[in-house]
Amino acid sequence: MIDKLPVEVCFSPAMYHRFHNDEAIVVIVDILRATTAICTAFINGVSQIIPVQTVEEAHLYKKRGFLVAAERDGIKCSFADLGNSPFNFTPEVVNGKVLVYSTTNGTQAIHMAEKSYKVVVGSFLNISALTDFLVNQKHPVVIFCAGWKDRFSLEDTIFAGALAERLLETGVYYTVCDSTIASTDLWSLAKEDILGYIEKAAQRHRLKKNGLDDVLEYCFTPDQAPIVPEFSNNALVVEKYCENFNNFSSNENKIRN
Repeated sequence: MIDKLPVEVCFSPAMYHRFHNDEAIVVIVDILRATTAICTAFINGVSQIIPVQTVEEAHLYKKRGFLVAAERDGIKCSFADLGNSPFNFTPEVVNGKVLVYSTTNGTQAIHMAEKSYKVVVGSFLNISALTDFLVNQKHPVVIFCAGWKDRFSLEDTIFAGALAERLLETGVYYTVCDSTIASTDLWSLAKEDILGYIEKAAQRHRLKKNGLDDVLEYCFTPDQAPIVPEFSNNALVVEKYCENFNNFSSNENKIRN
């Protein structure tokens, strides 16, 4: 029997240097909206996603003819083809394509963690597949909340708590990390009425202010597909499918045209 493995939660990029572990699988979390959008793009057939940290990099890719999604502060960059809404990434737009992606918080977090054992993308859309993947990998886990400009965010921490709870319940993981305990406690408060609870979140109100809050229900809908996007050779790809879950909800009518 193997020793139990640690699971930790990092609340913001400003804290990540305290959590870095060469042997850890880092789960990048940006629920509203980057990691939800990434999972949606793979659900709808994107071949790979190149996450870039700056607007300038994204613009250069656009000049080279790539399909580009880019936003800052939630607003689509003027040169970009797409913004950051999961509903932008329909099959008609992304199927079979390479997508270049740059966001305010999430894509920077991916690059910050790139020297860890693995970097994967987490959202409610793939939470069961992700849990299964992590348990089978048998490595320490750091759940890395992208937050908002180095600040704590409720929505990312709620997801971190949901994922940590599942991992701890397997018996494979343990924690002595206060932020993991805080995350699971927060999840226990939110899970009975997650959309009601998320009304408290600053990002929810940023989205509302800009008319971008039509994604809320979708972003908190679990198990839309058995996929685990993984960062490899400077791109996100889906190489791991979860075959142990056969009851994933259909995403029909969730991804808007």
